[in-house]
Amino acid sequence: MDRIDRSILIQLQNNARISNVELADIVGLSPSACLRRVGLLEKSGIIDGYQAQLNAAKLGHEVLVLMQITLNGQSADMLAEFEAAVAEVPQVLACFLIAGDSDYILRVAARDVADFGRLHAEHLSGLPHVLRMESSFVVREVFTRSLAPPAA
Repeated sequence: MDRIDRSILIQLQNNARISNVELADIVGLSPSACLRRVGLLEKSGIIDGYQAQLNAAKLGHEVLVLMQITLNGQSADMLAEFEAAVAEVPQVLACFLIAGDSDYILRVAARDVADFGRLHAEHLSGLPHVLRMESSFVVREVFTRSLAPPAA
């Protein structure tokens, strides 16, 4: 990866909807060379995909909760069963297997505190092999970002 690839990645992180012509102009390439480079970055997996960042609050989900989950054990079957079940809960936006006192961290969206209570009672507390759950309500999201391309 060279300086031009890093520049392409930075521009796409700032605006993934930028036209190829505009991107090529900014990074100093012809449109065909720029398109070829973007294609190679996609094919290599460096660009993993493109997605719209949705505003959860404007979609009616005002509450964001980070949950630490501890399972009864860590056998491959237990982990797989938990992961399959939690993936079925649409309000769980992210699930991370972690090292430390807990086994997982979940990022969960809810309309309000009462909605989170319902979600907790009806879905989260019934997840397989859960020993303990700790919930932390997000007061304010300071920032979210993607990893910056490595420097030369």
